[in-house]
Amino acid sequence: MKQYILFFALCLGLVSLQEQTASAFTINKTLATDSTKKVKPAINFPVLPANISRLFYVQRDPNTNTIVYELNEINGQLNTEEPVHVYWIKYNEKGQHEELNYIQRKFAYGLNQKPLGNDKYDIRFVSYKKYPLTLMKGADGKYHIYATIAHKQAILNRIFVKIEGGSFWLPNVVYVEVKGIDPATGQEIVDRFKP
Repeated sequence: MKQYILFFALCLGLVSLQEQTASAFTINKTLATDSTKKVKPAINFPVLPANISRLFYVQRDPNTNTIVYELNEINGQLNTEEPVHVYWIKYNEKGQHEELNYIQRKFAYGLNQKPLGNDKYDIRFVSYKKYPLTLMKGADGKYHIYATIAHKQAILNRIFVKIEGGSFWLPNVVYVEVKGIDPATGQEIVDRFKP
């Protein structure tokens, strides 16, 4: 249970994401108030531009820095030892890309990646191994991450973790929201749950 809370607090702190424009979206949340009754402004999270190698990304408050999970290819070939590469886009700074540090990689946002055969890989967050993901080729011949979203197998696109208070190691995760695409219909599927 501790690992689950840590993972979703640190990396998945997902919140409801609502499309605002073609280039940005806003967290759909009730504005919180503190003890002085000051209203906290809503955070505008960037929508990442299309990228052929990106599998999905994670955003969480209290800032817009984004963790990206990307197909790890070398000279056009999948790196079978580590098929998914994880890194930051630091929007709160200069929008630069940065590798995860040791603690982030081993205890929060990193992945355990295991080949299953037939070009399939079992992918698990290091901080919450109970949420299985599968890297495999879809009907389009491209690799995607598949996850269960609203009781359906879907192509995972985004995760948002809503955090309010707590500490670095035990943040208070209000809810996690996952978004993906139903491969059969092409429709977006959204699911929200409290960890």
